[in-house]
Amino acid sequence: MASRGSALFVRHRRNLGLLARFGVVGGSGVIVNLVTLVVLRRLGPHFEDAVVGLGSSGFNLRWYHVFSTIAFLVANLWNFQLNRSWTFHSSRAAGWWREYWPFLVVGFGGQVVGLALLTLLMHPHSPVSLPTSVFDDSSGLRNRLYWSQLIVIALVMPVSFVFNKLWTFAAVRTGRPDLADPLFEEEVLEVGPHP
Repeated sequence: MASRGSALFVRHRRNLGLLARFGVVGGSGVIVNLVTLVVLRRLGPHFEDAVVGLGSSGFNLRWYHVFSTIAFLVANLWNFQLNRSWTFHSSRAAGWWREYWPFLVVGFGGQVVGLALLTLLMHPHSPVSLPTSVFDDSSGLRNRLYWSQLIVIALVMPVSFVFNKLWTFAAVRTGRPDLADPLFEEEVLEVGPHP
């Protein structure tokens, strides 16, 4: 029983190290995301203007949704490359495109959830909208869009870590999704690509 306990401790210690690296990469991705968002906000139309109405729902696709998605795509590519080469050391295990598409799919899943959260934080009639009395858009530090984007990133990152660790950077590179279970992590790392 002691050896099982120590094995779990080692595995969780390794996972905490991976989570820390993923967090550092994610932190740099947050900067890339926000810089992209700031540039788009300054160069594009007003972020609350409607791009297209969503039927008779009363909701609209707004420019902040478009800006957030473009910022996501830029940061996603940045994060993928750093996670591939530094966090998960998978650059020699599988081709770039083979790992990028699952990473992008996981990211898009997070982005869809993030856009829903962003809408709730930005929509003035939402029960969780950021108060305009505090976030009045008078400066960068009081900008609702920037704070909403930061909150969304903070909420989506842990889920993204789990899916990318278990699927993108483990099962995909081995070609054996059955080995993506963390209890078989050593097998994933030892077996390598499977024909």
